[in-house]
Amino acid sequence: MSQTFKAGDFLVYQLESAFALLRLLAVDETKDGRIWHLAGYNEFFPDIESAEASLASPNGFTKALKHAALTDRAFQSTQTAPLANHPLSEDDLEPLNTWRESPEHAVSNISIRLLLGFR
Repeated sequence: MSQTFKAGDFLVYQLESAFALLRLLAVDETKDGRIWHLAGYNEFFPDIESAEASLASPNGFTKALKHAALTDRAFQSTQTAPLANHPLSEDDLEPLNTWRESPEHAVSNISIRLLLGFR
């Protein structure tokens, strides 16, 4: 993968007529490959510039999906680009920590778009 992502990155991706944001919570390296931990937001933007400007105060965003664990293949199926990096809060990390403490570590091979209800 040519881009470097790090925990706390806000990632932009394009839908048919809008742009939306994801948040990278963590990346785990396992014997079966990478697991990408993401959160997805409800807000839509008409262009990348609007999405980037909104990141000046990201605390008002609402989460459509607090945590999703994706395979490398599932993550790569949606083209994303990093816009900004902000420190993760305890509230951001709580769903990830719950997943890690759970005996069942469900990892999706479905794209984040489909998990959020988009085609």
